[in-house]
Amino acid sequence: MKWEGVALGVLAALFKVVEPKEVAAVVRATPTGAFARRIWFLFEWLTGRELDLPDPGKVRVIAIVDPEQQVALKKGARSSRHKIIDNLPGTRGFCPMIRWTPALRAAVAKGLDSRAHEIIGRTRRDLVTRAAAFLLLSDSKSSFAIEGERPSSARAARWALAIGEAGVRPITIDELERLQRIVIGDARFVKLGLRDQNGFVGTHDRDTQEPVPNHISARPQDLRDLLGGIIEYGGRSLSGGVDAVAAAAAMAFGFVYVHPFVDGNGRLHRWLIHHVLATAGYNPPSIVFPISAAILRRLDEYRAVLESYSAALLPFIEWRATADGNVEVTNDTADYHRYFDATAHAEFLYSCVEQTVEHDLPEEVHFLERFDKFSAAVKEIVEMPDREVDRLRGFLAQGGGHLSKRAREKEFRALTEEEATRVEALYTDLFGDLARSRLTKKNPV
Repeated sequence: MKWEGVALGVLAALFKVVEPKEVAAVVRATPTGAFARRIWFLFEWLTGRELDLPDPGKVRVIAIVDPEQQVALKKGARSSRHKIIDNLPGTRGFCPMIRWTPALRAAVAKGLDSRAHEIIGRTRRDLVTRAAAFLLLSDSKSSFAIEGERPSSARAARWALAIGEAGVRPITIDELERLQRIVIGDARFVKLGLRDQNGFVGTHDRDTQEPVPNHISARPQDLRDLLGGIIEYGGRSLSGGVDAVAAAAAMAFGFVYVHPFVDGNGRLHRWLIHHVLATAGYNPPSIVFPISAAILRRLDEYRAVLESYSAALLPFIEWRATADGNVEVTNDTADYHRYFDATAHAEFLYSCVEQTVEHDLPEEVHFLERFDKFSAAVKEIVEMPDREVDRLRGFLAQGGGHLSKRAREKEFRALTEEEATRVEALYTDLFGDLARSRLTKKNPV
């Protein structure tokens, strides 16, 4: 606790095997000591059992969590019994801890929320609306792509609408089940709602068909309690001034570790990120940061972050294979899902948010500004509907700034040679950097 901060998972396991009288003896040895009082409070908080100890008297009130060391509430509740301030970011039901690393401090100091509001504040309203629509659909498609799916346009649009509504309604288990119905779509072969059996992520042995898990989900009997804890964490942490990105990381990654549904967990996990950021007012109104697009570009790193805890957890979960190729968990694993170190998860999420704010958002605004200039200039050369202007730009993008022979002879055969040349020059002037970037990716040196 002195050098590494509060490790709730370790303490929860310790207090299950240490007799209450032994803990009480530690406190009695130094009844006014800050360390002893913190141990006293955490024992009762984690176990629900009260120790027979006297009032410590007039002593300085101290916080359970050192806010310079770990993420904590800015203002916690005072416990007169222990003479401490409970500034834990969550409740006993769910409380991951996050350490203040140099990388995390540097990320917070960048003020990415203010940066995003600044970008949107100086952008024309119509461009903001168009950029928001593109970023929203981009995030929806990317979220499916992370799961290896290519949804229909209608299905991607439905999920984009659900993402756009993140932060509008409070989270409840019913709301999460509603969102699962949206994300799954055709549920004929998927059981909707909370799991009623154990689950795992992994493969099966080719010869025996026994499960080979990479991650084992929470037991079905623990799901409602764990989800209730995640929901409570959201309200407590955000109202208590916890950094929004850190809170989003703890909740979203905690949710995906619990894995409450048979299918749809990954997309709901990323929806939770949007929900927390929107609830906290971190992103500008109507703008959804395309977090899933940033994750998709860094998929290996994302998986490594997920496995940083799930792989380490596997040796502590006792299980046996079932006849239907599933797993049956035979020990109590709930605390493993309640209390984990979410530092790496917060650092990763912050890096994704930075990418969306510093690159995706301004690049989309810049693209739309250039496209509007391109569209207006093309119509000075030849009268053309907006849809055809966009098709023309698409062909030019594919050709690195030049119309292909097919485009000149088929789709845009109505253009004269002079008009085609002028359009190509116009595209190069406005989008030349994109064209060069595309060619470099195709033909790296």
